[in-house]
Amino acid sequence: MKPKLSNNRALRIIEAAREEYAKRGFAGARVEHIARRAGVNKQLLFYYYHSKRGLFEAVLTQAAAELEAALASLPAGRPLDRLRLVLEALFDFLARYPAGAAFAPAIKRLVVLLAEGQGLGQVRDDVDPHLTAAQALVLMVGYLGMESVIAASARPLSADEPALRERWKEAAVALVVAGVAAR
Repeated sequence: MKPKLSNNRALRIIEAAREEYAKRGFAGARVEHIARRAGVNKQLLFYYYHSKRGLFEAVLTQAAAELEAALASLPAGRPLDRLRLVLEALFDFLARYPAGAAFAPAIKRLVVLLAEGQGLGQVRDDVDPHLTAAQALVLMVGYLGMESVIAASARPLSADEPALRERWKEAAVALVVAGVAAR
């Protein structure tokens, strides 16, 4: 039985699972911790989701829906302008939900924007939209996964990690957009 996500307990379980998976990854996450954090017993969690894997898939489904809603609400405009907005929104989403992001909607949207930009002469013809979308995602996930190391190495320059994250996001987005723009 898949619970309705309007169900308060189901929402608490998903949020607790998202936090646990983000902190410990799938392998390190413990169902007991998730149940305790959600304020339910393990039996209810298994009743709703059947297994740790089923719960993880529910978290990914919810994250994908949230990401798609965020991307769909971005304003219309030139493909390169929309590409910049999508990359910024994706970076912010990944920063909030590091282990809970399902990437397919984001990659698909980036591929479409890149292909549209090629059709309008705004994106270089030699750019492979699929490869470029995946590389942009790897750039963001790589930074977020290494953020503490990068911040520690930048500490003499700036101890303000949120400002460093924002500067890095702006630089990464600019790098991708400039790299694909037609000359």
